[in-house]
Amino acid sequence: MLTVNADRDEVGRQLAGGELTCPSCGGVLGGWGKGRLRPVRVMQGPDAGVVPRRSRCRRCGATHMLLPAWCLSRRAGAGAVIGSALQAAAAGDGHRKIAAGLGRPASTVRGWLRRFAARAGAVRAFFTVLLARTSPDPVMPAGTASPVAAAVPAIAGAAAAVAQRWPRLGTVPVRAAAPAASGGLLIGPGWPGAGRNAS
Repeated sequence: MLTVNADRDEVGRQLAGGELTCPSCGGVLGGWGKGRLRPVRVMQGPDAGVVPRRSRCRRCGATHMLLPAWCLSRRAGAGAVIGSALQAAAAGDGHRKIAAGLGRPASTVRGWLRRFAARAGAVRAFFTVLLARTSPDPVMPAGTASPVAAAVPAIAGAAAAVAQRWPRLGTVPVRAAAPAASGGLLIGPGWPGAGRNAS
């Protein structure tokens, strides 16, 4: 799986132009059909229907799903929805209060928070390194008692550093930076791990 631009036409152009590289071997990716329609719950309004593109590496033959950067792998909630829950948890809210505010089942939100809490230290380290590598004058987030409360400011710092270094991107919301930099795996299995980068 590879996270890509949310604009399907742009992704199609990148595939045709050989601009996307295989995460397995670094080869050139080409188009390879489409995935199935996937409803994704967004902050407001009806679910968004996402049909991810598929790609195939011209070198190693591996196939990859191309997931829009605002989505998370294996999650029906958009990155902004889950990011909002994580920010509220970092501020001290419990899963029931967060679920009520987002209009989501309490058990779903509890699952998101547990998965994130289990890897919050590694997530904080990943985004702190991204911040240090991206910003010419990084301001490191202060330590806190809670691993979740420490990880969320590290994500925010990295998002601000990306916006400062590449101003044409504009302001990068924390809720968009985390899904994109994690390759859609912020609360997916095996992330962060060796071989993941923040390009």
